[in-house]
Amino acid sequence: MLKEKKKKQESLHKRHSDLAMANKQLEKLSNGIFASGELPTFSEKIKETDQFPLRPNKLEILQINVGYMCNQVCEHCHVDAGPDRKEIMTRETMEQCLEVIRNTGAHTLDLTGGAPEMNPDFRWFVDEASKAGIKDFIVRSNLTIIRANKKYYDLPEFFKSHNVHVVSSMPHWTRGKTDKQRGEGVFDLSIKALQELNAVGYGMPESDLRLDLVYNPSGAFLPGDQASMEKDFKKALLEDFGIHFHNLFAITNLPISRFLDYLIASENYEDYMYSLVEAYNPAAVKNVMCRNTISISWDGYLYDCDFNQMLELKVASKIQHISEYNEDILNNRKIIISQHCYGCTAGAGSSCQGAVAN
Repeated sequence: MLKEKKKKQESLHKRHSDLAMANKQLEKLSNGIFASGELPTFSEKIKETDQFPLRPNKLEILQINVGYMCNQVCEHCHVDAGPDRKEIMTRETMEQCLEVIRNTGAHTLDLTGGAPEMNPDFRWFVDEASKAGIKDFIVRSNLTIIRANKKYYDLPEFFKSHNVHVVSSMPHWTRGKTDKQRGEGVFDLSIKALQELNAVGYGMPESDLRLDLVYNPSGAFLPGDQASMEKDFKKALLEDFGIHFHNLFAITNLPISRFLDYLIASENYEDYMYSLVEAYNPAAVKNVMCRNTISISWDGYLYDCDFNQMLELKVASKIQHISEYNEDILNNRKIIISQHCYGCTAGAGSSCQGAVAN
């Protein structure tokens, strides 16, 4: 039992799992029920509504992954992040990102990880990026990092000083479901962190300090209606803990990395893929994140989205690294797709900003 618990606290990368390799994940997503024709591939599906090839619209968001290091090892994590991951963006690559930020048409900078706050140059990068004219500055925080070590205790004040839009992971308003997905003790630390964010003004009614929560299902099922869940979250967190927040983003778990590992181990993979395909919504294709976002990895490579980054599917362009960034050339590319894309187009669809269609 102790051995199994330790295993769950390690990344797939640390365990030397086959699914730590992007090519093995892509093999799984391309073969079986898709190779046999039992289910249509994503490209076949979007051809039905004349949406192939998928192409980008105007660039609005630069999403930068500053490293895979994290203080948590979440069961569903598509990044396969954890304390044992050492991939971290260097200041040199950050400088290249800053140059692009100063010259791009994008209005939103979205910092993610791992726990982005664990990058040793995180605060310097936020300081510099804040001076670059970005209108919406997002940091995706797992909340527990705020209570993980004394050096992070002042993060709420730091975020406030830069008017950072905080987007935080919160699988459920109950301890059991949250800890099951994210690890023992995560719920209590998350509640404490949310209260501290509220104390400096984040998430409060009429406050301009934006605090949004992210919900991922804890099992092999799709999220429910985002608006209904938001009401339930707000009611429970306010009544039980006096916590306020602005919006809830409901995000479908994509069948990659640790969640793919979970689906296979629990023998839910085929059923889950059937659920995604059956819930496919062509209207959601118009607003998926890859249409208005460029994802930048810790080592400066460019991807259509954060999920493609984890599958090592670089952009289909002669421009593939931040050091040679050219927005005009990138805007003429075709977006790379595979079967994991069904996760962003199921039901109301989802992206890093939650539901994308009615």
